[in-house]
Amino acid sequence: MLYRTLAINSVGQLIGQLQKHAKSKDPVWYRGHADSAWNLLPWYQRLKSPPPESVLVKRFKQNAHLLVSNVGDNDFDWLFYLQHYGVPTRLLDWSESPLVAIYFAVTSLPKKEGALWALKPLDLNRLATANPKDSKFLPSFEDTLLENYSTKNVEASTTVNGVLPMAAIATRNNPRIQAQLGVFTIAHLTRNPIDSIGSGDHLVKYTISPMAKIQLLAELRLLGITKFQLFPELASAGDLVKELL
Repeated sequence: MLYRTLAINSVGQLIGQLQKHAKSKDPVWYRGHADSAWNLLPWYQRLKSPPPESVLVKRFKQNAHLLVSNVGDNDFDWLFYLQHYGVPTRLLDWSESPLVAIYFAVTSLPKKEGALWALKPLDLNRLATANPKDSKFLPSFEDTLLENYSTKNVEASTTVNGVLPMAAIATRNNPRIQAQLGVFTIAHLTRNPIDSIGSGDHLVKYTISPMAKIQLLAELRLLGITKFQLFPELASAGDLVKELL
């Protein structure tokens, strides 16, 4: 692929790179991978023989319906909940903050090279839609443009159709997605890793060596980017206390 690949060793170095490569007013989204070998493919599409997505949604609803109060009854609302609670979906989480994304790249697999991906979501959407007007602004999952990506419509597509992933914003209706400045890309039926489509101009990949992970993690703590800031829940508060022991 033709996307740029650059190495970073510190937050300061990342800022310098972003000043060079994120000059336009178009949004840039970020995603951290603990292993730089991982591609940009949703968990559901990495499974060899997954059950239909509708089956996962129905099974989740069976036990979760009485436990949630702020979820609608459309496909996307439930996909967000599945994603939030670790069920494979066609969604990929991104953040509007590079520091949030780096956190996920450096907090696990310390012996592996990590990666920070920078995505231009409007450029991705230009690859996915034939109408230039549809890629002028970021759509919401409530827009008709995303109807084709609903569980019902995807499962109705019985042949490999080549529909590319799209980027969209969603209502931040829980503390975790708000804290992480979360946004999403969503895949269709075909397995199309975002890092393997088009010319690669929509992406930059920043690699992070194992030694750089140590440095970046220390800098993130200095900047207040900790588990509790990104997961504002009681379990995270307990983890902070245990660090004192």
